[in-house]
Amino acid sequence: MRSSFIHCVIGLSCCGAVLPAAASSEPQRIYRCGNAYTNQPDPAANCKPLAGGSVTVIEGTRVQSASFASPQVNASGGTSAGAAKVDSAEQRQRDTQAQAVLQAELEKAQQQHAALLREWNNGEPERRADEFRQPQKYQDRVAQLRSALQRTQADVAGLQRELQRLSPAVQTESKP
Repeated sequence: MRSSFIHCVIGLSCCGAVLPAAASSEPQRIYRCGNAYTNQPDPAANCKPLAGGSVTVIEGTRVQSASFASPQVNASGGTSAGAAKVDSAEQRQRDTQAQAVLQAELEKAQQQHAALLREWNNGEPERRADEFRQPQKYQDRVAQLRSALQRTQADVAGLQRELQRLSPAVQTESKP
């Protein structure tokens, strides 16, 4: 509702600026002063005249203010900050699920890394039929394999770090 009102006001103001110009014999000049458009340029600002027809300016959306982002008070007088407070059993379950997902991702990345290592063949992958006649194609594939190996190696290392970071939290929470 508010945005349609703004569009209507902008449309009417544009028509109001264009109608007097259309009534006169010569069109009124429009200037761009930074991010603002006007027909009355400020001499202090660096305003440049625009060539062409009319200009339509549509105002963008506004960012929510901090008052909307603050936690709301519920009926019992406490604040509800979303899922900020979670009981230990539920948190333990979430940590266990996260660890299972990370473990599955690690196994997948390790399998992919092993497959790439087999294809890499110590830096000398087997040439394909079309690569015998086009050596550049072979060199491109070797470079792609090298970068893919580096990427999967970094993925494996990152997943292992995450699991090590998460493992102590899961183990300490599961102890009574």
